[in-house]
Amino acid sequence: MYEIDTKRTDLALEFKKNPWGPHSAELQRILNRMRWEPLKGKHVLVCTKPHQEWKLAELPGERGKPVKVHEDVVFTNLEAAEWDIFKRRWKRITGQDLRVE
Repeated sequence: MYEIDTKRTDLALEFKKNPWGPHSAELQRILNRMRWEPLKGKHVLVCTKPHQEWKLAELPGERGKPVKVHEDVVFTNLEAAEWDIFKRRWKRITGQDLRVE
């Protein structure tokens, strides 16, 4: 499985600047790794008001079980929401907080 190099914060900044791409091959590898992690506990966004509001949620990992929505983590900017999910997945996979400016 692809290992994320935690020193490559330049790739994280690339995502932050343009979350919807196009992405470099190196960043795409990171995104593929993040997107293919196990479903249980995987952070996702739930749109609660179309084009206006998103909430942080976690997948249960089992079909038919409810998604756990974090009612206290609300976003009104989709770019900020995507960046938050990126950082959470980075930490889950690498065990390290993503620190970039």
